[in-house]
Amino acid sequence: MKGLLRSFGYAFRGIGFCIVHERNMRIHLTAICYVAAFSLFFPLSRGEYAVLLLCFGLVPALEAVNTAVEKAVDLSSPARHPLARVAKDAAAGAVLIASLAAVGVAVFLFARPEGFQNLFLFFAAFPWAVIPLAAVTALFVLFIFRGPFGMLSFLRHPGKKDGVTSSSGRDRLD
Repeated sequence: MKGLLRSFGYAFRGIGFCIVHERNMRIHLTAICYVAAFSLFFPLSRGEYAVLLLCFGLVPALEAVNTAVEKAVDLSSPARHPLARVAKDAAAGAVLIASLAAVGVAVFLFARPEGFQNLFLFFAAFPWAVIPLAAVTALFVLFIFRGPFGMLSFLRHPGKKDGVTSSSGRDRLD
């Protein structure tokens, strides 16, 4: 049992690494949050939600595999090598294929006028809901481009890049 718990810890550590260090992972997670929220306005069946959940799992999983391939290649081949490039490009291509397939699934699932009508009626009935949507969007933009720790640092110290600047006002690299 102890080994099983330890393996889950390693898995969560790997996921955390991807979230902190990989902007594309943060883009995928942000897209998942928006699609999940807006899917509530569409009349999706259980089967359609199952397909959506498969996409929600597949794309970030392949992004994690892509990160693992990139790091393993960097470790084994610090110098540029054509085969290292092929490995990295193929892993990135796998993520792209899954992402495009997920977009295709979304097009088929959300090409329903009644869902967009429900969305419009919701915001017409609750126009104030645009404010939290805008706030969440701003937070997601920070999350994507600054990462979770950079986002927190920015929120604590808005004028400083990652909360650290030199006396001259120029960013310093530590």
